[in-house]
This record gives sequence, C-alpha cells and structure tokens, in this order.
Amino acid sequence: MANSRAHVIISGRVQGVFYRAHTRETARSLNLKGWVKNRYDSTVEAIFEGDEKDIEKMVEWCRQGPPSAKVDNVNVEWKKFTGEFNSFDVVH
Repeated sequence: MANSRAHVIISGRVQGVFYRAHTRETARSLNLKGWVKNRYDSTVEAIFEGDEKDIEKMVEWCRQGPPSAKVDNVNVEWKKFTGEFNSFDVVH
C-alpha cells in the first residue's frame, strides 16, 4: 500500500455541473485526502493523497466526471506524499 500524491487539472465543461461535489464524494469513498476547487480559467484543480491504486481509480473517474460534465483533458502530475491533509474537501 504505497502512499502517493497527484496534482490534477481537469478541463472541459467541468464547472457548474457539480463536478467538485461529486469529486469530494468519490474521493472520500476511496479514503483519499486533499481538496478540489474551481479555477478562474474554467478548469477544476485537485490534490489527491492516499494509496496509489485508489488515486489511479480517482483519476480514471475524473476522466468521465459526473453525468452532466464533458471532460476534454485530465493533466496528472505525480508528487511526493506529504500526509498534510486530514480529509477531502471542496476549497474556494
């Protein structure tokens, strides 16, 4: 069970479609920690920390998103695990 961290930027129709709320629910169901937020350029940004296999499942989910989203691209940057988060939240 290797802990890892992924910094993810999701582009497409991902704002105004409950993308962040669904991301929070999905991340929590996978026991991931971190955050998700809307960015000013209409993308969604997230940090996921936890088991690498669970992060990979989360990234796959991000490629689809909730039903009303249309994801064009998911950019994933793998980083060193920090353990700085206690939960997974939507931030503003």
